[in-house]
Amino acid sequence: MATLEKKKETTREIVEVLQSSDAVYLTEYNGMTVADVNKLRQEFKKDDITYRVFKNTLVKRAMDEVGGYDKVYDHLENQTAYAFVSGDPSRPAKILKNFLKDHKRPYFKAALIEGVLYQEKDLEALSAMKSKEEVIGDIIGLLMAPITNVVGALQAQGSNIVGAVKTIADKAEN
Repeated sequence: MATLEKKKETTREIVEVLQSSDAVYLTEYNGMTVADVNKLRQEFKKDDITYRVFKNTLVKRAMDEVGGYDKVYDHLENQTAYAFVSGDPSRPAKILKNFLKDHKRPYFKAALIEGVLYQEKDLEALSAMKSKEEVIGDIIGLLMAPITNVVGALQAQGSNIVGAVKTIADKAEN
């Protein structure tokens, strides 16, 4: 009976994490040393990303309860660790890509971001994605550029006009 309660408790925990996450990444950690898993977990933790190992059956149960995760069900096999992220969904991809420069594992299986499934081949593209804040900054910069150009042109034009008027006034006095 204690085991059943423990499973229910873990499922509730997974449901809570899923509900508060904007994206979930799945990695296969088979073949990793405990030290490497801990190192990767610390890298994720620095960026407020939860990296946990759960039984796939419990994750599936929680995903069923939350809904919208059926696209990742085919990836719920083998030894899977999950990275749950709120906010910028590209952060785990950047951490994984950097970690994989020096390590052979974990194997990136998939990520579900806003209902879209990304697979192994998409890790590079995910890691290159700009954050929402960066995109907004780029848009604001593009919108501000014409205004800055107009203000600069008006100021330059104004100084030319003022200079011309002053020159004419000086000539008229002489």
